[in-house]
Amino acid sequence: MARPRIVIVGASLAGLRCAEAVKAAMPDARVVLAGDEPHRPYNRPPLSKDAMEGLAKGQDAAQPVFDKLLLRSKLGADDIEMRLGCAATGLDEGRVILADGTRLKADWVVAATGLRPRRLPLKGAEGRRHVLRSFEDAQRLSPALRPGARLVVIGGGFIGCEIAATARKLGLQVAIVEPAPQPMLRALGTRVAAAMAALHRANGVRLYAGRSVSAFGPDHVVLDDGDRLEAEVIVEALGSLPNTGWLEGSGADLSDGVLTDGHMLAEGVPNLLAVGDIARFPNPLFDTVPRRIEHWCVPGQTAKRAAETIAALSAGRQPSVCFAPMPSFWSDQYGLRLQSFGAPALADSQTVIEGDLSQIGRAPILVEYARAGRPVAVTGIGAPPAMIARHSARLTKALSETVSA
Repeated sequence: MARPRIVIVGASLAGLRCAEAVKAAMPDARVVLAGDEPHRPYNRPPLSKDAMEGLAKGQDAAQPVFDKLLLRSKLGADDIEMRLGCAATGLDEGRVILADGTRLKADWVVAATGLRPRRLPLKGAEGRRHVLRSFEDAQRLSPALRPGARLVVIGGGFIGCEIAATARKLGLQVAIVEPAPQPMLRALGTRVAAAMAALHRANGVRLYAGRSVSAFGPDHVVLDDGDRLEAEVIVEALGSLPNTGWLEGSGADLSDGVLTDGHMLAEGVPNLLAVGDIARFPNPLFDTVPRRIEHWCVPGQTAKRAAETIAALSAGRQPSVCFAPMPSFWSDQYGLRLQSFGAPALADSQTVIEGDLSQIGRAPILVEYARAGRPVAVTGIGAPPAMIARHSARLTKALSETVSA
């Protein structure tokens, strides 16, 4: 029997974890990991925190900073084949087409190509505009992060707020322009988002909520109400778009990432799976609606699921039925850790069960989120690990019982 050949497109966290899981489940499988960046797989969340700070403090820090980002792996040099620095451009009858013309034949293809930053469709300020998704982005941004420099962050999601907090630590003057009424509103809900906004203001950030950028000037940005904000440095942190262009014409549903079933199998394309940020899958912990989840835990969870599916179907078995991963995420801002389990964005109510939101940054806070009276998430702000663990375990038990029923 021929050894199955699995081509994983995307050499970041999701791709690496999928390669590891496939080799663990199928030691004889031939695995190719292809990615557009020249680097070995590395960790991205620190880019807006420790890596950004480290690079800003010294140009000779680049290699030590990058070395800290590298993802650890049990895979040896001979366990898989890596094709780095060459993007995928298409999928044709089970063959992955790379930018250099190489066609990689595969029994199974796993899409793990992640996200790219969303950009404003405006001209101007090209030399001052930055995004932060890759290590190269961080290197380009770091020389501009000088104490006293005026930074405008466009977008008040988690990345934008982490960038703002790190920049304040570095001594920059910082403004956040956020179209929603509060930063991080969709992820945290009105009450917690308002408390986080107060935390940013208390740390010297000027917050322009409910505003957007309409133009770039030679030394400023223009808001939709005509206000001008001086800006020597601009970072666009407006969210991300799924990297699915290479799958155009494949037959996959790419309306928002790659639509999959609970086995991570792409709808409409034989032997194609998707994992990580681009996978849009149902989670019975909450309902049957397929969603993309851009949390750090999801690449590992979906990668393991995809490997289980490939191993089972390759052996002529059906994979296990239930896949109900618990989402979780965290954010570090001003030395304060916000940690969440579940899906707070689905909630219609929030209840503070420990602490007081007016004391954010000074005392532990725990918030429970519910939808139609049913708990769907719990979030701790500056809460000790034991408190978070206790309440997240209760949430997991409650949601799991619903799935079992």
